Amino acid sequence: MPIATMTSKGQVTIPKEIRDLLELHSGDRLEFTFEKGGRLVVTPVKKNVDDLYGRLFNHDRAALSIEAINEAIRQKFQHDGQ
Repeated sequence: MPIATMTSKGQVTIPKEIRDLLELHSGDRLEFTFEKGGRLVVTPVKKNVDDLYGRLFNHDRAALSIEAINEAIRQKFQHDGQ
């Protein structure tokens, strides 16, 4: 069972084994809840689409028109359906 030590600032490093198991990365959020008997439960907060806003932006890439986007989607579904 992995064990972590709290620093004088109240910080705890989550052991790598646990980070890998929960697929945690820098910047991920965690929720802390208490259960009866004093058990602490740490749960990764699920990401929503708002958290991804701007992550795919590339200022060197030209923007696509709505028509071009719709055509790319149409082609993708035609190829996947065959």
